[in-house]
Amino acid sequence: MKRMELGKILFVLLCASLAIAGVVAAPPTCPANDLGGECGDADDWKGEFFPGIPHIKYEGPSSKNPLAYKWYNAEEEILGKKMKDWLRFSVAFWHTFRGTGGDPFGSATKFWPWEDGTNSLAMAKRRMRANFEFLKKLGVDRWCFHDRDIAPDGKTLEESNANLDEVVALAKELQGTEIRPLWGTAQLFVHPRYMHGGATSPEVEVYAYAAAQVKKAIEVTHYLGGENYVFWGGREGYQTLLNTDMGRELDHMARFLEAAVAYKKKIGFNGTLLLEPKPQEPTKHQYDWDVATTASFLRKYGLLGEFKINVECNHATLSGHSCHHELETARLNGLFGNLDANTGDPQIGWDTDQFLTDIGEATLVMLSVVRNGGLAPGGINFDAKLRRESTDVEDLFIAHIGGMDTLARGLRNVAKLIEDGSLDELVRKRYESFDTEFGAQIEAGKVDFETLEKKAMEWGEPKVPSAKQELAEMIFQSAL
Repeated sequence: MKRMELGKILFVLLCASLAIAGVVAAPPTCPANDLGGECGDADDWKGEFFPGIPHIKYEGPSSKNPLAYKWYNAEEEILGKKMKDWLRFSVAFWHTFRGTGGDPFGSATKFWPWEDGTNSLAMAKRRMRANFEFLKKLGVDRWCFHDRDIAPDGKTLEESNANLDEVVALAKELQGTEIRPLWGTAQLFVHPRYMHGGATSPEVEVYAYAAAQVKKAIEVTHYLGGENYVFWGGREGYQTLLNTDMGRELDHMARFLEAAVAYKKKIGFNGTLLLEPKPQEPTKHQYDWDVATTASFLRKYGLLGEFKINVECNHATLSGHSCHHELETARLNGLFGNLDANTGDPQIGWDTDQFLTDIGEATLVMLSVVRNGGLAPGGINFDAKLRRESTDVEDLFIAHIGGMDTLARGLRNVAKLIEDGSLDELVRKRYESFDTEFGAQIEAGKVDFETLEKKAMEWGEPKVPSAKQELAEMIFQSAL
């Protein structure tokens, strides 16, 4: 009996010592793929998602280290601003943490070690922790999200909102004071209810549901300190006009956006509202085809002062334009608010969302950014994904480093072009005839057709000088 009592006492002491050890023990540091352990299932799991990946540093153009910046030096001053203030980089949550590598002809190829195959709340929180570790190691202080990418859809709107609240509370804690969303948005294109659109659906119940979802997404973007809010109308368009009342749908979309403006002001959200043009895909024809079409829509419905435009480079090429054209069209209309930095493949017909690695295109992009005086409160979001065949966790870092270095190099090239001045001088000389007194009167709207006819008769056949396109291209290429 005494031996049994002594055994019980020893057992209690052992348990107590283990409990004390558990209190003072360091947080678990198990790897992200240890999903079977206790720390793998806990909401407050503190494992490392990217073991072996250091904080990415600037090492200069001579570096051969794939996990280092060669051209992006955040604190370096270019044209009167730090590089980080010109570029304002952001990571897209959906491509980075929800991209699977699937395409129209194949299933997923990416199975990140922290994934457990579910879309549970616990899994959503684990992804959010991975997101912030990624941002901090990359040295980026902005991120972008869709509501349904960061939190699972529920069986009801109330349940979906509760799921979102729970994940957003964690995001608020993790981002602290140094990180914030560049923008948030609502995903109104994946769920079957949105097969005919959201704001342009012929069903009033869908219209109301879409409004409720956007209302919530604006609220959480505001709560997280987001600087902008984006509307991308992937299903806002039509497959055929035979069954579509285009005028009525456009009116409905305008009413929807007006309500969003009113709600933004009601809750004190000071972020910029952005529209993102795209010509088609998934809808055959989307109403915000390109920047000019979107600007025309805003002008017609009196919304020009309430919205700016988020230009995506790959969308520009799908609409038959260059990214530079779309950026300049937005800039000249006072609508350039944000850039989704990516590119497509000229041999592939769909939106491939590749990281921008072309130095020439990056220089043209940054030329528009500099001419715009920067993008704040907008920025440059990497709406880009790894190739289907790139399946290493390390590739997530390499892809972003490459994209950031490309745009940083573009910024450096713009500085060269401005400091050299030859390209600006070539453009100035092309229009110098309008720098005369008579040319200035034309530009001021003070010359009528009768006066122009008299001048034409006085001057005779015009002498038309060379445009010097090849020289302009030579000057541009010399900066690369």
